[in-house]
Amino acid sequence: MATKMTANGVSTTTTPGTEQYEIFYNARRPRRKHYMYDYRHTDGDLFSCVAPTLKECRQRRDEWLNKKINNSK
Repeated sequence: MATKMTANGVSTTTTPGTEQYEIFYNARRPRRKHYMYDYRHTDGDLFSCVAPTLKECRQRRDEWLNKKINNSK
């Protein structure tokens, strides 16, 4: 699959504090939309996921961010 989010298998989400997402459709179930999502944290860590909605991707990101904050205390 060609994507603007990766170059040679590496995420192009390089600016801290930014997100990128793309919509794709499963080849086996072409009517099912999915979101490929990347978020680059301000500390440089990358969060990536695939989910059926952008809202769910962002919820997962927020859970990840909360865990990072709680683990750094």
